[in-house]
Amino acid sequence: MNRRFFIRSGGVALASFGLMNVTPSFLQRAVFAQARERITGGRRKTLIAIFQRGAVDGLNMVVPFGERAYYDLRPSIAIGKPETGNAEAAISLDGFFGLHPSLAQFKPLWDSKRLAIVHAAGSPDNTRSHFDAQDYMESATPGVKSTADGWLNRYLQSKADPDRRLFRAVSMTLTMPRVLQGKAPTLAISNLADFTIRAGQSSASVQGGFEAIYDQTVNDVLGGTGKETFAAVNYLKKVNPSQYQPENGAQYPRTPFGNSLLQIAQLIKAGVGLEIAFTDVGGWDTHVNEGNARGQLGNLLQQFSNAIAALYTDLGQHMDDVVILTMSEFGRTVKENGNRGTDHGHANAMFVVGNSVRGGKVYGQWPGLRSEQLYEGRDLALTTDFRDVFGEIARKHLGTSNLQTVFPGYATSEAKFRGFLG
Repeated sequence: MNRRFFIRSGGVALASFGLMNVTPSFLQRAVFAQARERITGGRRKTLIAIFQRGAVDGLNMVVPFGERAYYDLRPSIAIGKPETGNAEAAISLDGFFGLHPSLAQFKPLWDSKRLAIVHAAGSPDNTRSHFDAQDYMESATPGVKSTADGWLNRYLQSKADPDRRLFRAVSMTLTMPRVLQGKAPTLAISNLADFTIRAGQSSASVQGGFEAIYDQTVNDVLGGTGKETFAAVNYLKKVNPSQYQPENGAQYPRTPFGNSLLQIAQLIKAGVGLEIAFTDVGGWDTHVNEGNARGQLGNLLQQFSNAIAALYTDLGQHMDDVVILTMSEFGRTVKENGNRGTDHGHANAMFVVGNSVRGGKVYGQWPGLRSEQLYEGRDLALTTDFRDVFGEIARKHLGTSNLQTVFPGYATSEAKFRGFLG
């Protein structure tokens, strides 16, 4: 092994075996972990999970334009059938399904088979409560409110981490999301440039004076992770995240969601051992004036797809080892309501992006939209349990061998996987 081995990523790196006496211990472990992976031929995989909070309208996001009932039930808000030269029509994918026109940035990913879609997916629980449905999806125990931890934290618990990576799991959110809560160490970092870090259930602002907070309250606020967190903050200060320049011409939307994805890209390139990244984006609860090609939903979808496309472009070859997964707590009613919107529904659509994805295909059994095919006479019926989507990623991408630990009480297996990963 070369003594001068460095972590070099986008101008962020800065540790070598010759400088271990002055390098933070979390970064030393990242160096050794990467060196070991190179020697053994292993490669670290990363999952980026994105939650569309508020229940996105999956039927206008991934449009079943081949289904006549879709147009019968949505006279005001349906997306038109694909037409050459019509910028407000659905973008055809396979002759039956199409993308909302605001998702145009996803079409090249689809064409290059880097984007897969799982439709009619979601939770078997019939709740129409945002709070309960999000809780069930993040805990991956539908109908059970007493689950103590989130499924991504259970995944982290299921695989030993001998390198004790401080940045193994990071949520780019103000608070720790349910999906990452649990016994395994995780971080919520609202903004790298502001250096606001939350570790576990405790928090400490490190803006303009972390040293004082550290001296006075580290034992109470940060517990045993205090010294490591302090070292991480100093490291991030030296990195100067505000000066980060995306690569390959990527242009992130200047929105909180776009900024969170930009910072996830930065952490991946920094080589600090990121394995799980999480972020969310709200605004999808479109009860009133949802719009069709234009309007409330279209504006959100444009920002959403532009940010994800920028992330994919920015990461470049890193996408060989990254999978991006999107989810939402439930779908929306097939029939539009009297306010030209949609109400809380059932099954929905999920996107999976990555170079290892078997893209260019809509996965899952399509249940149909005729009245007798609808769930409770009003919603898209469920044909893929979201735990089978999560399970396929946990097994095939992240490499866990114990799905029962990650999804307690559910008999998931490879036989239930949809096959969007090789």
